[in-house]
Amino acid sequence: MTYAIIKTGGRQYRVAEGDTVDVDLLDVDAGKTATFGEVLMFADGKNVTHGDPLISGAKVTAEVVEQRKDKKVIAFKYKRRKGYHRTVGHRRKLTRVKIKSITGGSKSKKS
Repeated sequence: MTYAIIKTGGRQYRVAEGDTVDVDLLDVDAGKTATFGEVLMFADGKNVTHGDPLISGAKVTAEVVEQRKDKKVIAFKYKRRKGYHRTVGHRRKLTRVKIKSITGGSKSKKS
């Protein structure tokens, strides 16, 4: 089974071909192709290649399925007996991508 660990939006994701993953908002329209160049690790059935910190030449190609919003997150602040309470919230903007192909490169050399 081929899989890779990619980094995008400050987070790391383990992806395999055919997976559908929600990542932080990408500036790509639905139906278009997105390419992730920051591949930290690549594994194909037998061999595991990890970068230092990245694998040069490795990339993951994905199709953008939709732009969406996450569930609402509510933060409620409260101090007892003081009459203080505040409610704030937000919805994270996400991009849903379907992984099409994973290509491994050569391990990068530290210079």
